[in-house]
Amino acid sequence: MKLHIKHTTDYRYTEPLRYALQTLWLTPLSGPAQTVNFWSLGAPEELFAQADAFGNSIHSYTFVGELSDNVRWSLVNAAGTVETLGIAEFNDAPGMPLPQLYLRESPLARPHPSLAEFGRRFMAAPGPGGKVDLQAVLALATGVAGAVSYQKNSTSVTTTALQAFEAGAGVCQDQAHVMVAICRSMGLPARYVSGYFYAANEPDLASHAWADVCLDVAGRRWASIDVTHSCPIDQRHVRMAMGTDYSAFPPIKGVRHGGGEESMTVSITIEPA
Repeated sequence: MKLHIKHTTDYRYTEPLRYALQTLWLTPLSGPAQTVNFWSLGAPEELFAQADAFGNSIHSYTFVGELSDNVRWSLVNAAGTVETLGIAEFNDAPGMPLPQLYLRESPLARPHPSLAEFGRRFMAAPGPGGKVDLQAVLALATGVAGAVSYQKNSTSVTTTALQAFEAGAGVCQDQAHVMVAICRSMGLPARYVSGYFYAANEPDLASHAWADVCLDVAGRRWASIDVTHSCPIDQRHVRMAMGTDYSAFPPIKGVRHGGGEESMTVSITIEPA
């Protein structure tokens, strides 16, 4: 499936902006599950590209205002066409971090005994060589989706996996964090994935999140699992970036000086190309 995506982030300020440094995780890469046919980024200043520690493509820019400037808004645009292939199982490319990196705790997806106890209802600990069965992973995802029901605006971007699990509600970000934290609690590498999801009847999920679970640590084989829908990813999913949790690679992260109070409006549209 070919999908055309447009992602706009509009910042407004109550006072003139003097300085801003921002990093964008807004560029998908071609891989086993997708081919990026075209992609472009637009920002207030020149963008500089590099790769982060997880292998994601990132871009940064710096804005420096003059004292006479009255800049009170900024706009970041990302747009392009991606062909999705519906492949959920894959091996990491050479040079990618070892799966063991994703056993470490992170601010939003820390292991916890209560999460491990819940996980053992659905899945045994990894066997020799760090192998698990895909069907067991899918059973766990279904269990997580039942224990953390999808509820819009029930959490924030700083909600931890344990908090969402104990509250029993969250959004796709929380469901993915809970899945990742449970796997780590059981000694199984897992990582958080951000991306897009195309469904005409689910516009709230245009900006989406899911989990990569390592099926074979020695073989560096992974499966991408959409916890919200309790299924492997398919042609509706566009992969953007991955890492230990959301805090490691939000779509846009930065610092600023001046500007007073800030408001932000995000618009995402996804259509068949």
